Amino acid sequence: MCGRYASSRNPDDLVEEFEVDEPLIREPLAADYNVAPTKEVYAVLERPPRGEEPPAAERQLRVLTWGLVPSWAKDPSIGNRMINARVETVAEKPAYKRAFAKRRCLLPADGYFEWYPTERLTAKGKPAKQPFFIRPTDGGVLAMAGLYEIWRDPDKSDDDPDRFRWTCTVITTDAEDDIGRIHDRMPMMVDRERWSDWLDPTVASGDLRDLLVPAAPGRLEAFPVSTLVSNVRNNGPELVAPLPAES
Repeated sequence: MCGRYASSRNPDDLVEEFEVDEPLIREPLAADYNVAPTKEVYAVLERPPRGEEPPAAERQLRVLTWGLVPSWAKDPSIGNRMINARVETVAEKPAYKRAFAKRRCLLPADGYFEWYPTERLTAKGKPAKQPFFIRPTDGGVLAMAGLYEIWRDPDKSDDDPDRFRWTCTVITTDAEDDIGRIHDRMPMMVDRERWSDWLDPTVASGDLRDLLVPAAPGRLEAFPVSTLVSNVRNNGPELVAPLPAES
């Protein structure tokens, strides 16, 4: 799964990196080195501008909440457990299939975290887990495949600007061999040359399978980091700094 990641790039850099037409952001998000479910995150997506005929999609940068709430949900708390969608079933599961067909996005990240059980034991006698940070070897942005939904809050009035809740989820796949030794699942990456097709809401979901392929071996690197990241209240660049090699 993907339950924690880092996102430190500012919106201006993301607008340039993803060739965004329209940044729709009230306030920039602070650099976050410990992004957890229910936090606000940046997402790149394509939607037609309001009132435009014919509706030509524009690429937008928005702030969404991590944890997808389907449009039909009665209780938005369902999003707390819908942070990941498995690529093997994303086109069939009721919670995701409508978003997979029309509402796809990219979730920019510096990298993500996974925890590996060690031989050390905790005070409770359970294996202690060592966090690893996994990032592109070239230091570039990690464009994670995601889905988004728009949920209408029935308790808010029609003129309330917060009546719609925009949420998202990360699509996951089997991990490549090098990363699979740490955890058997990983976020699905979308290569740059496939961004346009992935974001295009007119591309039929049946044509998307070829766009979603696991990262090629060697594209990602993993290294152990401080256990401070295990507490979501901790934040800062020290969380993604490699631990010094043991002598």
